[in-house]
Amino acid sequence: MLFVGINPGVRSALTGHHFAGFSNRFWKLLFESRLVTERITYEDDERLPEWGYGVTNIIARATPGIDTLRPDEYACGRTRLLAKVRKYRPRVVALVGVTVFRAMFPGHTGPVRLGVQPQTLGDSAIVVLPNPSGRNANFSYDEMLAAFKSLKRYIGSVRL
Repeated sequence: MLFVGINPGVRSALTGHHFAGFSNRFWKLLFESRLVTERITYEDDERLPEWGYGVTNIIARATPGIDTLRPDEYACGRTRLLAKVRKYRPRVVALVGVTVFRAMFPGHTGPVRLGVQPQTLGDSAIVVLPNPSGRNANFSYDEMLAAFKSLKRYIGSVRL
């Protein structure tokens, strides 16, 4: 499975690790949903393959927020991500945030729901997770955890 974020935040760029923001709950959610079997932090991101996971971003440029990301960066990022998915062939691509889904499927209209999507990337199933950033006020922690637990159940039901 491949986790996909939008782009690195400033702290992630400074540390060289994914989801490293002080208020980011990604690593806590991974453990509490039992997607990983031990408590790990952003400093352990290189260990994700031990559980069959990878992590990347649509856009490589670090920013304090997404408001300065340009449409051409999203377009190039879509192309790069699709090439990665075709090369590595993850069974599931977990888009970490509704914004990531909208970036990957700009023609989609209407609301985006969490969970498994009818769209695919190559042969990979798409799952939308809430963005675990502390800036995300759209979902409570309990709603985030429920989505990550649902992902755990889903990947347990498909042959990875």
